[in-house]
Amino acid sequence: MISSRLMKYLPIAFSISVTVALAAGLTGTEQKIVQAVDAGLADSNALLERLVNINSGTLNPAGVRQVADVLRPEFEALGFQVRWIPMDAVHRAGHLVAERKGTHGKRVLLIGHMDTVFELASPFQKYQPQSDGNAMGPGSSDMKGGLMVILNSLKALNSAGALDGTSITVFLTGDEEKPGEPLAISRGDLVEAGKQHDAALEFESGTRSGGREYATIARRSSSSWTLRATGNTGHSSGVFGAGVGSGAIYELARILSAFHDQLREPDLTYNVSVALGGSTLDYNAAENTGSASGKTNIIPDKAVASGDIRAISTEQQERTREKMRQIVAAHLPGTKAEITFQEGYPAMPATEGNQRLLATLNEANRDLNLENLEALPPGRRGAGDVSFVAPYLDALSGLGALGRNAHIAGETIDLARQPIQMKRTAVLIYRLTR
Repeated sequence: MISSRLMKYLPIAFSISVTVALAAGLTGTEQKIVQAVDAGLADSNALLERLVNINSGTLNPAGVRQVADVLRPEFEALGFQVRWIPMDAVHRAGHLVAERKGTHGKRVLLIGHMDTVFELASPFQKYQPQSDGNAMGPGSSDMKGGLMVILNSLKALNSAGALDGTSITVFLTGDEEKPGEPLAISRGDLVEAGKQHDAALEFESGTRSGGREYATIARRSSSSWTLRATGNTGHSSGVFGAGVGSGAIYELARILSAFHDQLREPDLTYNVSVALGGSTLDYNAAENTGSASGKTNIIPDKAVASGDIRAISTEQQERTREKMRQIVAAHLPGTKAEITFQEGYPAMPATEGNQRLLATLNEANRDLNLENLEALPPGRRGAGDVSFVAPYLDALSGLGALGRNAHIAGETIDLARQPIQMKRTAVLIYRLTR
């Protein structure tokens, strides 16, 4: 039986045993880094609450800039040179970039975003602690929790003197959830940063499912298409007849049905988001909204549909687009149709370099006595900013906070997982930059 005098020391002993277990495979410097993560956790959680309480919906540029203003001195205190890249040209707030330039190890690019899907009109606005130790709030896991993983990892490295001599850039976009167009402008600076680095780590939300945890070494592209069909109009009694034909809606339906049946292949999806047709049609391509009307006794002469394509490679995307063009060209009698494609996020294939980067992360996990991260199937993750730099370096994504209900009211963050994400990130950055 343990005396009451000894009982008060058990929490301390337990804490020490956990720290020793976590640090079993680490160097002395890495052990200091791990301990610094724990020491900075309370401040990190307090800053997270402050950031979540700032509305930074993509279309609220003032709020995005306010998040940047909070983060700037945090990075400057770590010896980073910080600059703001305005994005007025694409009607977005801008990007925050913090840089350290050194002489040894890999040049590492850390990617995140400051905006959320929750605009000023959303009723979901405030950070709320939960009884289970988690927290609820807009953008808490996607991805203000990821911003804290980046920042506290860097603070831990700095406390151990491990930032000295490193080349690390933090690139935080202000419009990831609804990027400004053209993308050549809104992502041009990110692409140039990618060309100057050797490895990229992106801190979008982590993924845990069925007791297994995942990282992302491949992401599918995301681009859109618009389909327009026209036909002859007339009294409905003459539909299908010579000189009249099938009408625009039948032509649109033929094409969409063929897409559904003929385009399928692994890792490819193609969705129809809106379809309209009638004798009158008003379609706003920028907002993807519209209206149509007609009469039952009139053959409709106008129809439109739009959707997206998500492909695992540029080759798959282009192959799919060509099949779509061929389907569109096989017109029904008395109709015409055309399809146009709009560029979006590129694909991030699962390269050997990405696989090696995941292996390096899992070496750190092993030495921390943490579970390995498996490669997430690309169909389970959307497009992301890391894809713009993936052609130029090795890349890994999904290293940010874990949580639930991203993008909807009730989004949560698992605060207990934050120090784990921070420790594996800090040790990985340390090893990459030696």
